[in-house]
Amino acid sequence: MGFILDGLETESYDRQYSDRTLIRRILAYFRPHRGKMVLLVVTLALNSIAGTAAPILISRAIDVVSKNSDLRTIAILSVAVLLLGVLAWVFNYIRQKATAEVIGDVVLTLRSEVFEKTVQHDMSFFDEHPSGKMVSRITSDTQDFSNTVTLVVEFVSEFLLVAVLAIWLININWWLTLILVAMAPIAVAIALSFRRLARKVTQNARRATAVINSHIQESISGIMVAKTFRQEKTLYSGFGTNNRLAYRVGLRRGIVLNLIFPLMGIAAGVGNGLLAYTGGIATRGAGMTPGDWYLFMQAVGFFWWPLLSIASFWSQFQDGLSAAERAFALIDAEPAVRQTDSQPIESVAGEIEFRNVRFSYSDKETVLSDFSLRIGAGETVAFVGHTGAGKSSIARLVARFYEFQAGTILVDGRDIRSIDLGDYRRRIGLVPQDPFLFSGTVADNIRYGNALATEKDVRAAAAHVGNGDWLSDLPNGLETAVGERGASISLGQRQLVALARVLLKNPAIFILDEATASVDPFTETQIQEGLATVMQERTAIVIAHRLSTVKTADRIVVLQKGQIIEQGTHEGLLASGGHYSELYNTYFRHQSLEYIESFGREDEQQLRD
Repeated sequence: MGFILDGLETESYDRQYSDRTLIRRILAYFRPHRGKMVLLVVTLALNSIAGTAAPILISRAIDVVSKNSDLRTIAILSVAVLLLGVLAWVFNYIRQKATAEVIGDVVLTLRSEVFEKTVQHDMSFFDEHPSGKMVSRITSDTQDFSNTVTLVVEFVSEFLLVAVLAIWLININWWLTLILVAMAPIAVAIALSFRRLARKVTQNARRATAVINSHIQESISGIMVAKTFRQEKTLYSGFGTNNRLAYRVGLRRGIVLNLIFPLMGIAAGVGNGLLAYTGGIATRGAGMTPGDWYLFMQAVGFFWWPLLSIASFWSQFQDGLSAAERAFALIDAEPAVRQTDSQPIESVAGEIEFRNVRFSYSDKETVLSDFSLRIGAGETVAFVGHTGAGKSSIARLVARFYEFQAGTILVDGRDIRSIDLGDYRRRIGLVPQDPFLFSGTVADNIRYGNALATEKDVRAAAAHVGNGDWLSDLPNGLETAVGERGASISLGQRQLVALARVLLKNPAIFILDEATASVDPFTETQIQEGLATVMQERTAIVIAHRLSTVKTADRIVVLQKGQIIEQGTHEGLLASGGHYSELYNTYFRHQSLEYIESFGREDEQQLRD
């Protein structure tokens, strides 16, 4: 097993399915296409008949021409063979067209289902599993699954061909046919012996592909960091290692799968030699005519290939099964966030309460322990504390991105686990520290908060942030292209776009996760002007490193190692001389002085006020 896995690890959500389970689920994707599948079977049968009729007709022609060789008879036989060829082409075209349509529909359905299930997973799922590997399952594995469709169609075709040929072989000489059939189990046994090994090496090849996809995606996403530290060679070295690994497992897979046909070919060659010798003796004893002997050997030639294909079907089918297994594993992955009910929400006032909540991202460390806090509807609460105190975790739990392990979180007095998540999240607005923008224009990204918003609505939302002055700094205003992940505009501008996006959404609960921590003072001022508007009559949770954001809060909650050690107003906490006062003197006060200096001394008194 060690050389089979070759150091490639499975994902935690991977699971083993029996062949019966996989086949049952695969067939479910074909049920909506019963009509086309019937057409496939009919055309396969007709194509098989037309394909086998030609050598039969030729064999009869040999016997006829040997007795009567006039040109008219030869011409009729030639035209008949030509017509059979044309019919075989027509039937094959219809079969190929129907096959392509079924494959396209099945892959479309499967890929849509895999993607839908993937995006529905909670944030902890994406924290744990590399996105590149998921991309591989959604794209490569679903596409390779289509090979299963082709293989099944070919299997049915070969099966019908074998059935037609077997009937004719029996009519020609039944005892030679018995010899042929007696040798068939040997080829089947050889093919089936490769089944388990083929499944393992195929799964490993797909894992190697997923590793390469993940490495490529990570390398491109972090190319700026790599170039900054001159680590391009490191990226290439890592890719080379993974690429060589993929080569090894791909070579091993190719050897295993390609050994099947040579071994069965040897068995077929031995069988053909035996049948040729036995049939040749039969013609000398007048047991067979030369035409019958020709037909039989031709039919044996046609018979062996589909028979070997049928015998090797199960080993080759493992390729499709392994692709389906990886796709189904992603579909069936259990979500960490589990709702006990999906009660609809008409409206959200915004009252939030934590009751004895315990939360951790993993078993190694607890972030929140027996945490309790009530946030009133319409209240603005700022969370402060050192890195790792649990500030962002509280915001993520409110957004229901993660599952907590104990306690209860209530929204308007209702357990957050009992409400409809779609309804709830439509009433939440989140501005993260590093906002993500999709490729498109600034207007497109603002409209992401409300797909039905008009151009006037988008402009109004943008104007609420810094009075819209920031739009004049963009080359084309709202129509400025933001580039991949918003790389074409500055971080501060991305924050302003994200804030306008939330304003357009008009949420009942607003979460600001350190959104002004990395922007310049001027941009922060623009954001603060927008925040003053968005926080009115809304519940606001602010995780801030800026004093200007904290001071405007109705209440400040000071956290340390997941516990509340102080809470109150800015003035009250300063007067108490506790941990917040220390934070202010060592961090916030120093920050505010830098803030003043960045504007110049002439504005110092105004800013201090």
